[in-house]
Amino acid sequence: MLELVIGNKKYSSWSLRPWVLMKHFDLPFKETVIGLDLPDTAAQIARYSQAGKVPVLIDEGLTVFDTLAISEYLAEKFPDQNLWPRDRRARARARSVSAEMHSGFPNLRNDCSMKILESHPIQSLRPETKIDVERVVSSFNDCLAQAQGGPFLFGAFSIADAMYAPVVSRFRTYALPASGAAAAYLETMWALPALQAWVAGARAETLRLKRYET
Repeated sequence: MLELVIGNKKYSSWSLRPWVLMKHFDLPFKETVIGLDLPDTAAQIARYSQAGKVPVLIDEGLTVFDTLAISEYLAEKFPDQNLWPRDRRARARARSVSAEMHSGFPNLRNDCSMKILESHPIQSLRPETKIDVERVVSSFNDCLAQAQGGPFLFGAFSIADAMYAPVVSRFRTYALPASGAAAAYLETMWALPALQAWVAGARAETLRLKRYET
């Protein structure tokens, strides 16, 4: 069985992405949670990957790390599940927006860290962060328009939606502005059973770290 090594559900945005992907597509896996920012965190992660970060996917002795690499591996391992859109052009767009999420939006990440159980409406954003937010909304609306209304970015749920799951939670936590079809998409994503299962797991966690709570 696949093993997915993740950080705390309340804090680890990168772990959320492959977890919600595997949960939505009902891929069988064992979950191993490593507490973040603890004295033994680095040593615990090193047991699974020398890269020193979560998430990590283990499959019959093979170690795959990095969220996007894990997603690509799963797409190849389970080709009948269509984790990427079937259409070649839609698949290329889905990979593009996923890569943009993977490497971009630094101001949104820094100013609006994932606090998936909390509510902290922001009255004003720094100009740089506002640009990131507007780009996310614009990308959502563009994808949904080409998907003829969704409900997900490329019609059916895909890796692209999983990549943006933590951003969906940020929009909710910080009451970030969204317009057009993007607003409905955020609600659809938040109601996704797999995402709500992650939220329930986060709510059940007992570990609380000041770095993330303040």
